[in-house]
Amino acid sequence: MALTGNWSYPTAIRFGAGRISEIAEACKAANIAKPLLVTDRGLADMDITTKTLDLLDAAGLGRALFANVDPNPNEKNVEEGLKVYREGGFDGVVAFGGGSGLDLAKTLAFMAGQTRPLWDFEDIGDWWTRADPNGIHPIVAVPTTAGTGSEVGRASVITNSETHEKKIIFHPKMLPAVVICDPELTVGMPKFITAGTGLDAFAHCVEAFSSPHYHPMSQGIALEGMKLVIDNLPVAYNDPTNIDARANMMSAAAMGATAFQKGLGAIHAMSHPIGAHHHTHHGTTNAVCMPAVLKFNADAIRDRFDQAAGYLGIDGGFEGFQAFVDQFNTQLAIPKTLSELGVKDPDLDILVRDALKDPSTGGNPVKMTESNTRTMMEAIL
Repeated sequence: MALTGNWSYPTAIRFGAGRISEIAEACKAANIAKPLLVTDRGLADMDITTKTLDLLDAAGLGRALFANVDPNPNEKNVEEGLKVYREGGFDGVVAFGGGSGLDLAKTLAFMAGQTRPLWDFEDIGDWWTRADPNGIHPIVAVPTTAGTGSEVGRASVITNSETHEKKIIFHPKMLPAVVICDPELTVGMPKFITAGTGLDAFAHCVEAFSSPHYHPMSQGIALEGMKLVIDNLPVAYNDPTNIDARANMMSAAAMGATAFQKGLGAIHAMSHPIGAHHHTHHGTTNAVCMPAVLKFNADAIRDRFDQAAGYLGIDGGFEGFQAFVDQFNTQLAIPKTLSELGVKDPDLDILVRDALKDPSTGGNPVKMTESNTRTMMEAIL
């Protein structure tokens, strides 16, 4: 194994309960004088959004809002948002919400000054160098869920509405300049969102820990991220107002997204096309996929999970970890199959094809093929 790697790590994070009060100061630090707050439709009229707009308005930064964001944001959302952004003369975004709102907001800031079409910047090879870095506007990110970790990421996932493929748009300058992680903003999440987003963070950590690539910093972060989820997600799920549990889950979410610089794998390669074609919740889909993927990767990851299980508070090494994942999903009311998740009449040929095209396949410790990917898909039907 060659001990080489290209590493980069997160940005300035203001972490703690009540720190949304610093939103205007964060915009100033990011050199944003006229922000557009971008979120999803579900959050548009909620108190946490209104109060954030009030804080911006009171500081003389206006209260502009764009919320036409689908659960799996697509290029149509990007086009509509860019029209609003450019015509309004905004100079930065406040990315506010879960993964959908954060990803769409980051994409608007990235595309604000670009002349090439969106798909020219897909995360393939060095396509990111096609972008004009001077045309990328600053981002302040405010997560309101604890799962995706997009607030510390340099990419967004945008669905191509014509091909139903999830595409990763990447550029180093998509990393938000300032992040506000305020666990009080997550208290109002419904239980199924708390579970699904929390298990998204868990999947990020599990896959990063499983990835064969060399990145010991990410490996350590992934291990601690798994422990934080195991210890705190059931608490947040059963006692939504527990700020300590909420805070630890926000930490785990950021840690998962930091750790997966080491790589993702078959969980995400499968869940991306399932979500794109059937509009399922991403984190919940990851959770449904995880048991089959652990079984598939068993021989390649057994030794490292044998070592990690004790630290995670799990008896029985890798087999104990597998059993724990099944129990964890049940405890958090996660469906066991895609049909229980609402997937009707899936076209396995298309799902397998798109899974194998997904860039996450490169981080799986066992090579994915048409045959073994179909077997995993069939296992979760």
